[in-house]
Amino acid sequence: MAEKLIVRGDRPLEGEIEICGSKNAATKAMIASLLTEEPCTIENIPLSQDIAITKELCERIGSEVVCDNDHRCILAAPEIRTTSVIELSRRNRIPILTMGPLLHRRGEAEVPFLGGDPIGHRPIDFHLTALTQMGVRIERREHSYYATARHIRGADIELPFPSVGATENVILTAVLAQVKTRLTNAAIEPEIANLIGMLTAMGAAIRCDSSSRFMEITGVSRLRGVTHRVIPDRIETVSFATAALATGGNVLVRGVLTADIERFIDMIRAMEGRVEVLPDGVRFSSTPSYRPTVIEAAPHPGFLTDWQPPVSILLTKANGASIIHETVHEDRFGYVKDLRRMGAEIAISDECLGGPPCRFVNRTFNHSARIMGPTRLRGADLKMTDIRAGMAHVIAALAAEGESVISGVEHIDRGYEKIDERLRALGADIRRV
Repeated sequence: MAEKLIVRGDRPLEGEIEICGSKNAATKAMIASLLTEEPCTIENIPLSQDIAITKELCERIGSEVVCDNDHRCILAAPEIRTTSVIELSRRNRIPILTMGPLLHRRGEAEVPFLGGDPIGHRPIDFHLTALTQMGVRIERREHSYYATARHIRGADIELPFPSVGATENVILTAVLAQVKTRLTNAAIEPEIANLIGMLTAMGAAIRCDSSSRFMEITGVSRLRGVTHRVIPDRIETVSFATAALATGGNVLVRGVLTADIERFIDMIRAMEGRVEVLPDGVRFSSTPSYRPTVIEAAPHPGFLTDWQPPVSILLTKANGASIIHETVHEDRFGYVKDLRRMGAEIAISDECLGGPPCRFVNRTFNHSARIMGPTRLRGADLKMTDIRAGMAHVIAALAAEGESVISGVEHIDRGYEKIDERLRALGADIRRV
């Protein structure tokens, strides 16, 4: 029987919490280890389900993988046993990133159509077009993409949008390609910088100009093993901070890279929440009332799209109308119907509210939300549909009066390590059944 979370809300979160490593950075580092025959040690790995899924993927390909309770993972792939991973379930979007390593190691790769969170169409056209420019032949089959390449060569590639996944795919393919790859309009998220740091330590030649979203990657003949540390999870940081603020609590979040959450800190201060940057972390403290605000979710260094579902709960506590304008994913407000049943006053629109027109203008995508507050939330039966919406459900339940029963827990387990145990340590009344 599928697990559920039972939450009795309206209790302030208090105490301290240590942030885990970024699962978005850790999974990409695990894939990068496939580029070398030598062992790679990755430190600060979160013990989440996405790590387990990626471990299964690497082992299927041929890696020997050992992960321990000290959040360390050692991977070694001296031999590629298979270049086809189509039988693996579509539980996340990681398999598409194995194309470059498999093409370099064996000259072919077959990956399944992608799964992951239902937050919009999320096509992989950018990935496929970029790889084709690098000399890769890609055939769409009934349930998979089959790629071959005799020689992978560098190319001048311009992404139509700074896609994180496409940028990672180009990097993982270009590091061992012939001559140079010049990538413009690249994504420049901290997780990508962390991946570049790992690959550079492995011997890759990558020059990145974040101010102009430009990367130049000179292919090398081989990469070596490395010990690499994953950055703290900035999404988890904001999730726990928002939970504290939305419940009227006071929580010290340890292990934070403050530079990676600057936009969130600016938002909280603008809302008149209390933020104290300390040598060992950041303390987030609630106030009796919050000012409304306008948020535009956009590629880094903008406000991270993965922050907006959890933050929406805090906006129900603000005095007035707040706006979220989502410019990355066209269908990221699926969780709103549950929040309305809990008493939230949220109107969804296909207009570009709160700012200039974005790439979704006149395309009938409901990508803006107007949130009225303050409202009191009431407990309800909720169903998670993706990782970040799942965290929004949990925060809403923690802030609500009464009891909530949340199903679809497998989604939040993909992105958060022991979420219920860590929230109980902060005083939450939450249990898994």
